[in-house]
Amino acid sequence: MLVIRKEQIEVFENAMLESFVEDMVEHVQEFSPKLCEVIGQQQVRIVVRESINKAGEYEFFHRGPVRLFIEMSFLFGSAFHNDPQYPWLSEVLNSDPPILQGESADQLYSRVLDYNEKVGGPNNAYTLNALQGVSAMARMSKHYSADNLVSELSLELQRIYPQKIHYSGEKALQALIEEGICKARDYDFAAPREIVLIVMLMFTFGHGCLNDPLYPWIERTLKDQHITDPSARARRLEKKALTWLDHVLASGSKQDA
Repeated sequence: MLVIRKEQIEVFENAMLESFVEDMVEHVQEFSPKLCEVIGQQQVRIVVRESINKAGEYEFFHRGPVRLFIEMSFLFGSAFHNDPQYPWLSEVLNSDPPILQGESADQLYSRVLDYNEKVGGPNNAYTLNALQGVSAMARMSKHYSADNLVSELSLELQRIYPQKIHYSGEKALQALIEEGICKARDYDFAAPREIVLIVMLMFTFGHGCLNDPLYPWIERTLKDQHITDPSARARRLEKKALTWLDHVLASGSKQDA
């Protein structure tokens, strides 16, 4: 009589998980080659593992739905599942009553396609234009008023990326700005320009970007113990963000050529 021990089952399940992780690492390197190239395979593997764990919290266990969840992490940031600027994603993931993972994945996929068409634009033109706007805004020596910061930021973001604001709504934008202001305070960023920097990073890379393994340079800069002055830290972070944007925009221009 064949007896299979619990330990043997666990080893088998772990082996299947490791195989799936490696398959997904290979998949996202084709799905998002530029980002994967920049952050490196080890970092990609971390994102994949975290996405698999997070997908499980939403009852996504089958291969297809989990793969979609991973793809969305690379599209919208690892914390897309509770990002206030994507309420249409949260509506599906937190539907009441809950729906089966296959149906949920189908709805998410349809909404992502719709979003990419209306917000990304042909050949991602709207997104690239918005990134150029963010880059130009960061290079301006504009003075922001502490008293009117929220309204000024809101107008700037609507000007830079009107398609995105129209799609998700002004309420979502306000929620993101308010969260960004709170996050800025956590790092002792008090000057209006420093707060704007944090909000712009969250708007561009997702609200969880400050500790997202997709963008390790952000967290490393924020936690760099060699930089003790918050203003100096903000300047370093802004410089790195501009370098990153320049790289993305240069890649986009080459693809269009």
